[in-house]
Amino acid sequence: MIKGVLQDAEDRMTKAIETLRKEYTMTRAGRATPGLLDKIMVEYYGTATPINQLANISAPEPRMLVIQPWDKASIPSIEKAILKSDLGLNPSGDGSTIRLIIPQLTADRRQELVKTIKKKAEDSRIVIRNIRRDGIEQLKKMEKEHTISEDELKRAQETAQKLTDKYIKEIDHVLEGKEKEITEV
Repeated sequence: MIKGVLQDAEDRMTKAIETLRKEYTMTRAGRATPGLLDKIMVEYYGTATPINQLANISAPEPRMLVIQPWDKASIPSIEKAILKSDLGLNPSGDGSTIRLIIPQLTADRRQELVKTIKKKAEDSRIVIRNIRRDGIEQLKKMEKEHTISEDELKRAQETAQKLTDKYIKEIDHVLEGKEKEITEV
């Protein structure tokens, strides 16, 4: 029973890290990555469709994304969706592909992005701590019901704390990598 509670907590902590990584791929760092466009939805035949389901997206150069729609008729819709997004990019199409040039980040914009990613990291730390708290509450409830002993509770709490420390360290590592990516010129 204790292992189940701890395993559940670890699974949830792993998902929190994956979510943070995914959010970081959608944060523009002055470098072209196809993940930058993941949250863009295109109005396609009356339905909001993710851009990556309408086109092949590649990064042939560090500062350029090339979007090759499978249906050429969707090009105006894709361009419109990119212009409406909060990315601040201007698409240029040639009838069969759309090119996005990723501009160099200004110093102010870099500082803004660093603040944003630090906030996301702190939010993830809070999620990890909440998962630990939930797990410990479950364990305390089990101890009250006499399904586990006080010693087992103490050991399980120590294990939960070690898991928390491990995942918070992982968040710090992910944050450090993204911060380095944003601040390098």
